[in-house]
Amino acid sequence: MDNYAVVGFPVRHSKSPMIHRMFAEQTKQVLTYDRIEVAPEEFIAKVEAFFAGGGKGLNITVPHKERAWEMVDWRSPNAEKAGAVNTLYRLPDGRLAGANTDGVGLVRDIEQNHGCSLENMTVLILGAGGAVRGLLPRLIAARPGRIIIANRTVSKAVTLKTLFADQFTIDVSAYDSLEELAPDWIINGSSAGLQGGMPDLPATLITNHTCCYDMVYAPGGTVFQHWAKKSGARLALDGTGMLVEQAAESFYIWRGVRPETGPVLQALHKLLSDQ
Repeated sequence: MDNYAVVGFPVRHSKSPMIHRMFAEQTKQVLTYDRIEVAPEEFIAKVEAFFAGGGKGLNITVPHKERAWEMVDWRSPNAEKAGAVNTLYRLPDGRLAGANTDGVGLVRDIEQNHGCSLENMTVLILGAGGAVRGLLPRLIAARPGRIIIANRTVSKAVTLKTLFADQFTIDVSAYDSLEELAPDWIINGSSAGLQGGMPDLPATLITNHTCCYDMVYAPGGTVFQHWAKKSGARLALDGTGMLVEQAAESFYIWRGVRPETGPVLQALHKLLSDQ
């Protein structure tokens, strides 16, 4: 039987085993999918042992995505620019390959599950860390009209602006300089979001046409989601759709079969609402 797993630290909260088992049942693929908790100092050795033992593929989550990017022999175009890898597998010639499906997951959720477009839109991104860098290659491919990265430390946003300068002209801002902006989309990828918080933002950011997307999720909704709804946003989405869609892309890379995400997303929403 083919073996897969998600590797993180911590990882016991991960919903990936549920998602991939549902994908496997739906597509009649015979496989196992587990959680493996690995401390940073053990990451490379554990990954090598997994594949040496016949393992077929790994999903990589916090805090190992950058280390995974460093250790692979080949990277997909998305992963190369993203500086992070969340999907590992072997190429036919035995080389360890890495892909990044996070941006694919977010854009596919917005465009397919919610019927929205990012084309020609003004997109404000909160945060300038690894999660945002991983998103940018696929977001740029969606052809927005403007991208602004806001971060508490503006120099980090400037680093991303410089990194992607050959693909898109990104604007940067501090959080306290956003009063005059009226974005079509606000995507929260801030470090505060990972801790269950959000940056201090001006209420004027939200109009009745603004769509908000939090890259994380939480039972009962995230702090950013609640703020967006209270402020009158047209849409206030969390990262459950991104999670399921990025998993579907990983599953397709591994198995060559693209699962239907709707039933899995519905089950995940129900699970979170019951918690």
